[in-house]
Amino acid sequence: MTKDHSHQSHEIGHVHAPANFGRAFAIGISLNIAFVVVEFIYGLLGNSLALMADAGHNLSDVLGLAVAWIASVLMRRPPTPQYTYGLRGSSILAALFNAVFLLMAVGAIAWEALLRLFHPEPVASVTVMVVAGIGVVINGVTAWLFASGRRDDLNIRGAFLHMAADAAVSAGVVLAGIIIQLTAWLWIDPVTSLVIVAVIVWSTWGLLCDSLAMSVSAVPSSIQPDAVRSYLETRPGVSSVHDLHIWAMSTSENALTAHLVIPGGHPGDDFLISTADELRRIFKIGHTTLQVEITHEAACRLAPDDVV
Repeated sequence: MTKDHSHQSHEIGHVHAPANFGRAFAIGISLNIAFVVVEFIYGLLGNSLALMADAGHNLSDVLGLAVAWIASVLMRRPPTPQYTYGLRGSSILAALFNAVFLLMAVGAIAWEALLRLFHPEPVASVTVMVVAGIGVVINGVTAWLFASGRRDDLNIRGAFLHMAADAAVSAGVVLAGIIIQLTAWLWIDPVTSLVIVAVIVWSTWGLLCDSLAMSVSAVPSSIQPDAVRSYLETRPGVSSVHDLHIWAMSTSENALTAHLVIPGGHPGDDFLISTADELRRIFKIGHTTLQVEITHEAACRLAPDDVV
């Protein structure tokens, strides 16, 4: 016979609402929309596939920033009886959308670049350099707006990576313009486009893997589950730990549930609060729920690791 010993950590174990980057999103989207229009027009006038490719990528980033902004707003909404975690998971969907969308977009860019590589056309190199130079500044400033949140939020990290990559790509386009101006090597333009594709794929792959893992409730890559288990097993009075689950509630908040077998009896609320606080401090797990069980017999149904 078992008794119900379920307890949930109190406010000390919770992470508060994520930082608000609304102003950064508004500025970044506005700057990039204006730049996309200018870059595409001058790409047409200058007959530069590199500029038009970069404009297309920047347009996809505008959409990506908009999706990320919407998700950052939704994840701040309070829980409801139907959505008991609120809409925090929307930030994971936004990060996944951004990764998939970007990888699809680069396919068209790569195809056009390959066609131009075999059939090169004249390029207005000075126009390319001037417009891309403006892009370095705009994308660099936009990336800087998100720099402070890139370590703690995958959604913000996605926005930062896109803008930082764009700044690097624009710098590459400037370099291509200089080389064309000095050498008249027209193949430099499509090759630069292919480099743009490589940079986008490289910068997006990690975002795709992390967001896919989060979307199926995998343990976040920043957390080692064995280390968490070892920590819980060393807590005073704990003889074993089972039914341990760790997952991402959003791109910036993690949750944990676990059953602790404590033969000596329930250790009290102070034990639960301090454990939750340590999990938050050491492992960045902000939402902890612990169930205390007195005997191993009470734990037998869920004790095997392959039982959920």
